[in-house]
Amino acid sequence: MVHSVVRRQATHRVQNGKMDGIDMPLKTLLLNPPSFENFDGGASSRWPATREIESYWYPVWLAYPAGMLEGSKLLDAPPHHVSAEETIEMAKGYEFLVLFTSTVGWAGDHGLARAIKSANPTIKICFVGPPVTTDPDRALNECEAIDFICRREFDFSVVEYANGKPLNEILGISYKDASGVIQHNPDRPQVEDLDAMPWATKIYKRDMDVTRYNVPFLLHPYIALYSTRGCPAQCTFCLWPQTLSGHAWRKRSTDDVAAELKWAKENFPDVKEFFFDDDTFNIQQNRTIELCEKLKPLGLTWSCTSRVTTSRDTLKAMKEAGCRLLIVGFESGDPQILKNIKKGATVERAREFVKDCHDLGLIIHADFILGLPGETKESIWNTINFAKQLDCETIQVSVAHAYPGTEFYDFAKRNDFITNENMEDGGGHQMAHIEYPGLPTEYVMEMVHKFYDEYYFRPKAAFRVVWKAIVNRDVPRLYVEAKSFMKLRSQRNKAARAKKEENALKAQESVSMNA
Repeated sequence: MVHSVVRRQATHRVQNGKMDGIDMPLKTLLLNPPSFENFDGGASSRWPATREIESYWYPVWLAYPAGMLEGSKLLDAPPHHVSAEETIEMAKGYEFLVLFTSTVGWAGDHGLARAIKSANPTIKICFVGPPVTTDPDRALNECEAIDFICRREFDFSVVEYANGKPLNEILGISYKDASGVIQHNPDRPQVEDLDAMPWATKIYKRDMDVTRYNVPFLLHPYIALYSTRGCPAQCTFCLWPQTLSGHAWRKRSTDDVAAELKWAKENFPDVKEFFFDDDTFNIQQNRTIELCEKLKPLGLTWSCTSRVTTSRDTLKAMKEAGCRLLIVGFESGDPQILKNIKKGATVERAREFVKDCHDLGLIIHADFILGLPGETKESIWNTINFAKQLDCETIQVSVAHAYPGTEFYDFAKRNDFITNENMEDGGGHQMAHIEYPGLPTEYVMEMVHKFYDEYYFRPKAAFRVVWKAIVNRDVPRLYVEAKSFMKLRSQRNKAARAKKEENALKAQESVSMNA
């Protein structure tokens, strides 16, 4: 593998003070790759998986280097329904590929990289994302098509390479030298000056169709962006702070955030909602209130992530500035599990937070996870009953995934709780892959469905869904979403039954052998 690249010579007319023959960066394709049907696997999806209901988050991470490289393109293949074949054909016109990979999409991404390299042998390929951060040696040894990988934040590493910097001088990367020996360059410091970064929304305008992005509980069309990076919380299961963004909380100035939103509102007149997809948007009260004062004159509708520790004064300021909805990770209704995962929150505080939101007219989309450390049949029911008491507008119930690089993964691996490293059913759907004594994986999957039934088939919740459909005239979309969920439910039930039958057969064989 070569140590450096030679920048492409461009012959342009004199324009904006630039002369003929100037060096231009490598023509770069930044890719969130095609994968499973409805798979939202990289870049900004917190749980890389095929969704129960088709939905897509924005590849915000890829937008920053795209904004720093002239002649680049960001291809977000899944929501734009760009096939692998179409991606390979497109890649023939580029010199440098930056592919955001995921644990679930790992094998498919390797196959795609090989196919792209075969079709365009001179292209340089870099992988970014959690899997290559946590195990760069594996990435480089398993896929010969990869020229190098970037660990953690990759913005400036890929930009420096595209601009001709030798590999051995680029911080935060790993690669094989000319002798085939893997070299790990020193880590790159985290980006501190976020105001100096490009606006992601300008790349959306240039390269993407915002109408392709749909999340059921957000208004459509919506746009997602970041106002901060990193998360100081220590949740043991959370993928991004432990593998990509880090725990150091860095923030853009409120002036810069407000200026981008003003620009976005003017350039996307049909967008109905803006979503702050920060790991933790409102963790600092003074900063949040200051930002709200600058958002208020813009007359926007917006939503964000939130922790239950947010004060009523902060929530009030957010509501007055146009905030509509909060995505809140409650995770569990069992106090011991919240301690086990270092959530830094209590069920009592969660109840107070929800009451404040309801009083102020803020909608909550509540996230819960089944199968976290210490989970039992009793604690699952504690969580179901807790969710019903909170009575948030919508919920999402996930099965616990122990992603490599997280404290949760180390715990599960150390105790031999992991039953399936792939975490999915072959189609990208989340499947329980952690089994504790007395808590079979098939039971956890069954309880995911039971959770939804218990929650949404209550008269109050059912009426709310029907009323929303009538008021918003959204019946066709709700029908499609319900149909999608029931199809996945059937697939998961089938998988759970198969697992149960397999375990019964093993037990029977064990009895026969010991007889």
